Amino acid sequence: MHDAAGGAVTNPQDVGALVIGAGPAGLMAAEVLAGQGAQVVVAEAMPTPARKLLMAGKSGLNLTKDEPWELFMTRYGGSAPRAPAPSMGAGARPPGYLITEEFGPQEVISWARGLGIELFSGSTGRVFPVGMKASPLLRSWLARLAGQGVDLRTRWRWNGFDGVFWRFEVPEGTALLRPRTVVLALGGASWPRLGSDAAWVPWLVGRGVEVVPFQPANMGFRVSWSAQMARHFGQAVKGVALWAGEHVSRGEWVVTAEGIEGGGVYEVSAAIRDGARVHVDLAPDLGVDELARRFARAPSRLSIGNRLRRGLGDPVRAALLMEWGRPLPLANDELARRAKALVLSHEGPMGIARAISSAGGIAAESVAETLELKAMPGVFVAGEMLDWEAPTGGYLLTGCLATGRRAGRGAAAYLAAARR
Repeated sequence: MHDAAGGAVTNPQDVGALVIGAGPAGLMAAEVLAGQGAQVVVAEAMPTPARKLLMAGKSGLNLTKDEPWELFMTRYGGSAPRAPAPSMGAGARPPGYLITEEFGPQEVISWARGLGIELFSGSTGRVFPVGMKASPLLRSWLARLAGQGVDLRTRWRWNGFDGVFWRFEVPEGTALLRPRTVVLALGGASWPRLGSDAAWVPWLVGRGVEVVPFQPANMGFRVSWSAQMARHFGQAVKGVALWAGEHVSRGEWVVTAEGIEGGGVYEVSAAIRDGARVHVDLAPDLGVDELARRFARAPSRLSIGNRLRRGLGDPVRAALLMEWGRPLPLANDELARRAKALVLSHEGPMGIARAISSAGGIAAESVAETLELKAMPGVFVAGEMLDWEAPTGGYLLTGCLATGRRAGRGAAAYLAAARR
């Protein structure tokens, strides 16, 4: 038998549990299912698994944030499934409740140590492997999964289903699988070259699943710089504060030819994306009076750029004041006020292909608390396919691991119920 393109079509294969996507969410779902005795096949479109995890490892692999779970769960936004919370009034728990209820920061730490990975916590509570790399953790994890009998198949790209068979493009042509339960962990829409291309959206929408349009999250913003900023491209902006709405960041960020990027920007990026005006305090540790005195101490014979650099103590911060603060006030006290509440001018977020993560995805109304799709019994979803977002700092990876675990537990329970 051959497909429309002339490739061979393999005979349909029955499998117990099919996981599509070999990122952190999919691998965690596979681990849970295999631990419950299921026969598990993991299908991955890319030549190797967990490419986005390996990319994250290039900057150290921030696994989680070592902070109280009650605070941790509030970091999540979006329409992620929520559970009633009588003790919290008539509303619902934050989106992060069901994301991390069973698998929060301490569970992630224990899980990683169980893979033989030594960890340390930075001064802000961020947790990293001592080796600051993802590859040792991934190798250990894949070895454990192989020992559990998990069958990982790479270069298997899902391209549809008919209600019985799940169809894949494989190097030999087309493969058909008939699973008893499925976990989808195909990612969102950021970094498509690493595998998250959101090609699954029309297939699920066609089955009655509601999908919130994707938007970039944890992204930079485009800025049309004047020529005087070119000399500062690639330089870090340190010791400033950004605020947008109720969100404040003291993290570093970088001036690039395209705009502004980096952790400090990502912390407030969702608020900016959603319309909040963003300001910069170029001297958050100084009051207006002290900053004005510093400006006043600079000799009047100096150029305005040198005076600002003397007052702010940094050429990049001085350049930003000249860029976004014109026309500059003449009085030192007014100049200080301008420097401490500088309006950041931008032209919107950078594209989703460059974003660290994405917002949007399968709406909470379309899934049960087990992460089973209401429109597709026996099919569960995990990771960035769901409509949730979180800042960088370990929240994203913890969320993917936690939803993978929840979906895997749901799929295992579905299999157990079917056997009864």
